[in-house]
Amino acid sequence: MQLNIIGHSKLWLTVSGIILATSIVCVAVFGLNEGIDFTGGSLMNITVPENVAQEAVRATVEHAGFPPTVQEASDGSMLVRVAPLTEAEHQTILAALRTDFGDVTEHEFNSVGPTIGSELKKKAIIAIGLVLLLIAAYIAWAFRRVAEPVASWKYGLITLIAAAHDVIIPLGVFAVLGKFFGFEADTAFVAALLTILGYSINDTIVVFDRTRENLYRHRHDDTTFAATVNASIMETLARSLNTTLCVLLPVLAIVIFGGESTRSFSVTLLVGILAGAYSSIFVASPLLVMSEFWGKKK
Repeated sequence: MQLNIIGHSKLWLTVSGIILATSIVCVAVFGLNEGIDFTGGSLMNITVPENVAQEAVRATVEHAGFPPTVQEASDGSMLVRVAPLTEAEHQTILAALRTDFGDVTEHEFNSVGPTIGSELKKKAIIAIGLVLLLIAAYIAWAFRRVAEPVASWKYGLITLIAAAHDVIIPLGVFAVLGKFFGFEADTAFVAALLTILGYSINDTIVVFDRTRENLYRHRHDDTTFAATVNASIMETLARSLNTTLCVLLPVLAIVIFGGESTRSFSVTLLVGILAGAYSSIFVASPLLVMSEFWGKKK
């Protein structure tokens, strides 16, 4: 049985539009909770006695002269974030905590200057933009012999739109997680976005490449472009679902059992892979058929 996925293009694109709009609103309203990699600052990961509350830790660090943000990690430790510290200031905070609470263990201390953080943010944005542009250009070149009924550059443009779709959705989810659960966007988050781009584009190209093969196979008959694209989706559907499942299972295991240091990477990857699996079938291919329809109307 062959599903008529292309016949319900408006439904799939409407669903995507609603999710995208929601994601953009979440980013605009909540923003991203940027980690010290981008904002600059110092981060202390400490363990205090069980009866010590976050507010008590915050009060002690603030009384020492360093207004902090204190969050509880999933493993029960506390993350104390302050402005960039010298080693002497770092030891001052530790001494104050141990004076007030006794048994305080520091597991990790990281410090990044604001100039370095700003530079990292700029490079991350440039890296993502450059990857998108280069991939779109390459796809347009790779499909240069498929000029009918859709120009080759449109394959590259639609791949770019699908990739943007798969990045914006994790951004929206992460904005919510950052607001309510303290998730921080750091360099691991950027690495996850770049990984999502690679996965998403690979999945989209599989469908497009099969479409290219079928266009050549049916070049002398009266098969419509929409029917060719729909057949291409069905021929690659099992492969797409199996690949997605094989990737999702280990990522889900990392989300559940992984440590705090991998949490932002794994959660972002999980959301992005789901978005990518959806977009390659229900966004990119319908847009390809719509571009052919709009081209005929001109």
